Amino acid sequence: MRGSAVLSRKFLKRIAIAGLCLAGSAALSVAVLWELDRAFPPPLPAKLTVSTEVQDRDGQLLRAFATPDGYWRLGTHLDQVDRQFVDMLVAYEDKRFWDHRGVDLLALCRAAGQLVTSGHIVSGGSTLSMQLARLIEPRDSRSVGSKIKQMLRAIQIERRLTKQEVLERYLTLAPYGGNLEGVRAASLAYFGKEPKRLTVSEAALLVALPQLPEKRRPDRNLGIAHAARDRVLTRMVSAGLLGEREAARAALDDVSGLRRKLPALAAHASYAMLPKAVPGQPLQLTIRKSVQQGLEQVARDAARKLGPKLSVAMVMADARTGDILGEVGSADFFDASRSGWIDMTKMVRSPGSTLKPFIYGLAFEQGMVAQETIIEDSPADFGGYRPKNFDTGYQGDVSIRQALQLSLNVPAIRVLDAVGPARLTARFRQAGVNPVLPVNEAPGLAIGLGGVGVTLRDLVQLYTGLANGGKMHTLHDGTEPADVERTTATILDDQAAWQINDILSGMKPPEGAMQRGIAYKTGTSYGYRDAWSVGFDGRYVLGVWVGRADASPIPGLSGYVSAAPILFEGFVRSGLASVPLPGRPPGVFNSKRDELPVTLARFGAGADGLVQATAAEPAPTIIFPPNGARVDLGTNSAEATPLVLKLQGGRAPFRWLANGKPLAGIDRRRTATWQPDGTGYSTLTVIDAAGRAASVKVFVE
Repeated sequence: MRGSAVLSRKFLKRIAIAGLCLAGSAALSVAVLWELDRAFPPPLPAKLTVSTEVQDRDGQLLRAFATPDGYWRLGTHLDQVDRQFVDMLVAYEDKRFWDHRGVDLLALCRAAGQLVTSGHIVSGGSTLSMQLARLIEPRDSRSVGSKIKQMLRAIQIERRLTKQEVLERYLTLAPYGGNLEGVRAASLAYFGKEPKRLTVSEAALLVALPQLPEKRRPDRNLGIAHAARDRVLTRMVSAGLLGEREAARAALDDVSGLRRKLPALAAHASYAMLPKAVPGQPLQLTIRKSVQQGLEQVARDAARKLGPKLSVAMVMADARTGDILGEVGSADFFDASRSGWIDMTKMVRSPGSTLKPFIYGLAFEQGMVAQETIIEDSPADFGGYRPKNFDTGYQGDVSIRQALQLSLNVPAIRVLDAVGPARLTARFRQAGVNPVLPVNEAPGLAIGLGGVGVTLRDLVQLYTGLANGGKMHTLHDGTEPADVERTTATILDDQAAWQINDILSGMKPPEGAMQRGIAYKTGTSYGYRDAWSVGFDGRYVLGVWVGRADASPIPGLSGYVSAAPILFEGFVRSGLASVPLPGRPPGVFNSKRDELPVTLARFGAGADGLVQATAAEPAPTIIFPPNGARVDLGTNSAEATPLVLKLQGGRAPFRWLANGKPLAGIDRRRTATWQPDGTGYSTLTVIDAAGRAASVKVFVE
């Protein structure tokens, strides 16, 4: 007994020593593996090399650029992919993906047993982590050594990445045939859509392709792709992910043999964004994809109708924010015959008659004209400058409204002569638009007919002020440097802007155009080189340019015939809901012709540019508000507005009185403002430097 006890103690001691040795060996092995893992980490960059993406304001893909090695490889996150597709992928490729640590021993044993019993590979034992290891470290060999290395790499990968990160990298790098990598590029190429909402048939095809991407490419081997998809559907029924009827319905769907081009919208803006590119981060424009698609299609169709070498540029903006929602620099970026690579939205060209609304707007603002003021359209000489109308004819006496709607040249120059070209260009500069004048030349009357250089963007920016009650925002699309200041300026006061809108909204649409309730103006530059049309509703402004990039003359080109139809079609195809034009602001007075005061009945400018009834210096006359007018200023609300006072004649400076009480200050200007302290009748009086006075009585509501 004693001997047996001694032997037992010796045996236990040996067992303990052996256990310690084994534990030490295991610890040593773990330490060695740990050091090997640290010494030979898997090639897992923090960020994958993916295509640079340019997205719209809502995150939709506008354009992608291939990676340096020529692949379409779009960064993919799980929330960008249909959940059913992910479930099908896991069930087909690696059903225990969420449970193993990189290697599925059960799957490997099953694959080995099938190989031994059948003599050929029936199913693989690779996990998605092992497949990712093969994708990040490609090897041509399919040897046992390569498989073991993949297994070790898979274990390393899962020590460093979460399951979600493993899936996202696989979905970004998986091959789908040709130079397509990743499920997003494949879905866009084969189905024309992002993989967020796939049909069952589409999801099954995308699961099947990466195993044999070249052999199963639907654009090359449609029958093989069809059969591979059906095998996936059958497997999904066995896995319990699909019912037999659902799988049968999906199997009836056609597999398209078409490989589409990836989205390629907003070419000029997208290329302009490239200097801002940060690897792995999408670039974002203010553009809205649906608007951009519509405008580009309109530009392409119009260019084909217009003929060879002509191009079309378009800019659509939100007048309330200055955001550019769509911009087309040319009809086709890759069309060399039209110099498509040139962004014509930024090229300086002659604007023709498109600046006339702002000439008349300043005249309304200064109280020089009313819509029904008569102005003479007849030959005139302005110090040697003799403007002629587009059709070389003359209309005689016309109203200001008719003169602008008919785009008559002589009346516009008469008004500009009174307003002053310098005042017009100064207003443009205050609004952030710098018209280009001939070198060493001061602003002259010719700017009223296009004798100045502006860009299409400039014009759209100016017209956003008309659509927004006179307030204009600097246009931006996201390509601007971060330090560029965005400003808000007043191009016209709200009353003058409304007068112009009211006139332009009465313009006859081009023949065949859909009525949309927009105000618009056209223009044709000297020599028939540029055709323009700019239109707006209560929120959106669209500008159109038609011409040749080399500025060659084009016989028959005109704003009304060539550009205006594109404008109306652009509004329709943009898909934006029509917004009513701004309503009449408080205090606006729009008299009939027989109700106008004598100083507004007929336009005529004296030497000082002021509207006068006679050549002699007249006494002051209050032209706004007219005597007896009722004006709604919202006096009893929190948004009460002041009343603008305007006069003609008289000698500066002027003093204004309301109900016998002088308003603050003496002013040399012929405009002033008055904020009434209540409703009811009030008497307004102005006294000039010669002591002459004029009064009107108004009722404030």
